[in-house]
Amino acid sequence: MSQRKNIVAGNWKMHTTYEEGRELATAIVESLQPSETIVVLGTPFIHLKSISHLIKGVSRLYLAAQNCHQEAKGAFTGEISAAMVKSVGCEYVILGHSERREYFGETDQLIADKVKAALGTGLRPIFCCGEKLEVRDANGHEALVAQQLRTGLFELSAEEFSRVVIAYEPVWAIGTGRTATPEQAQDMHAFIRSLISEQYGAELAEATSILYGGSVKGSNAREIFAKPDVDGGLVGGASLSAAEFVSIIESV
Repeated sequence: MSQRKNIVAGNWKMHTTYEEGRELATAIVESLQPSETIVVLGTPFIHLKSISHLIKGVSRLYLAAQNCHQEAKGAFTGEISAAMVKSVGCEYVILGHSERREYFGETDQLIADKVKAALGTGLRPIFCCGEKLEVRDANGHEALVAQQLRTGLFELSAEEFSRVVIAYEPVWAIGTGRTATPEQAQDMHAFIRSLISEQYGAELAEATSILYGGSVKGSNAREIFAKPDVDGGLVGGASLSAAEFVSIIESV
């Protein structure tokens, strides 16, 4: 089993026009320093083909879609299949993001179906999990995350699971005025790794990259990433600034 990798993934969400996206990606490419850290750009669909050409041949830099549909094809107006995502040069796809769960009603089972679809086309899912404020305050965070993992991922074979990256999002620490401490991040990452170990064994658990997705910035990244079970970050707003994003990458 290979050693787990450090990964920093940027989630641009619904930001940047076509030209703005090319400018941002170009600035990131030009600013990257040699490192072993894997960098993933999670861009809107309109950028995928263009940026796949831009980053072609750049070591350790990969492309991700922010979502895909669970069906291979069909009359699903406005949707994008995993095969479509793969065909434009993506290696990764972000699935189960808290915003998809909250605003679009995505269930654990739907996300599990999307994970299977992604894996079936050779994509690597970045599987998001995490709890909202009321769940954290009620001390239900571990039970909720365990349920998300069991339904969303734990029906996979060990070989399938080995291609998954997990991103823990403390939704309660995003835009609420409350901040997750590095210790809280470590505790949840260690808990997630323990669940993987119970399901698939210690070797696969140790090889799984678990990213932190709670308002990562250049100012807090180094302290969070120093924790033993935090293997990088899924970065939102800070990934829209090349300088800030690169500073986060350099903090791993």
